[in-house]
Amino acid sequence: MTILVTRPDQAGIELTTALSAAGRAAIHAPLFTLAAGSELNLLPGYFSRLNPGDWIIAASGHAVSYAEQTVEQIGGRWPHVQYAAVGRSTALHLQQACGQPVLFPACDETSEGLLQLPALQTVSGQQVLILRGNGGRPLLAQVLRERGAEVNFCECYQRVPLEYCGAQQTDIWQRANVNLLVITSGDILQQLVALVPDTAHHWLTSCRLVVVSKRIAAMARDFGWQEIVISDRADNRSLIAAVEQFE
Repeated sequence: MTILVTRPDQAGIELTTALSAAGRAAIHAPLFTLAAGSELNLLPGYFSRLNPGDWIIAASGHAVSYAEQTVEQIGGRWPHVQYAAVGRSTALHLQQACGQPVLFPACDETSEGLLQLPALQTVSGQQVLILRGNGGRPLLAQVLRERGAEVNFCECYQRVPLEYCGAQQTDIWQRANVNLLVITSGDILQQLVALVPDTAHHWLTSCRLVVVSKRIAAMARDFGWQEIVISDRADNRSLIAAVEQFE
């Protein structure tokens, strides 16, 4: 079994290294790299307009990392507001950065799960600042606006597609006997499907798949995948446990 890790940047490198150290053949082939977002310079202004009782919500750990760097560079402080994050690892990162408690959904680490938290049921008249990457899902903002919140986004990072020759890269993966894919976002899944030539899509969808949410699993089934395991969480330890379910 050879595992293709598509998680970008350092987290993907660490996952590939951990899998290799455990005796599993693993290849790191990120389809995106990450760069600073176009709106980071607006972050101090967004912070200054928040009042106690308002919210900062982190959509990902990457968003927290880039926001944290900006706060440190300007010598600023995180405001005393309410904080929430989509998942546990993002919440822990945000809590370390802001020094305040951070809510997160314990069971369903998705936007849907976050929206079920009792504290986010009554947000009428409150401001919500969502820290995210470019092209994030609209669901969280849409529902919070329906509940009466004033929602703003700060694009803290952007996903930059990496250029591959699809036919050549697919041939490399096939020669390496790749038969298990680790996919950590819907964007990565769509990029992978677009990259692999149509003549190799049967091979692609015959690979077993580890994903991080029911939403991505549903997307994968629409593309033709059948063998799918949903990781309990999006952190690398949980992803390794999900990979082990195929052994």
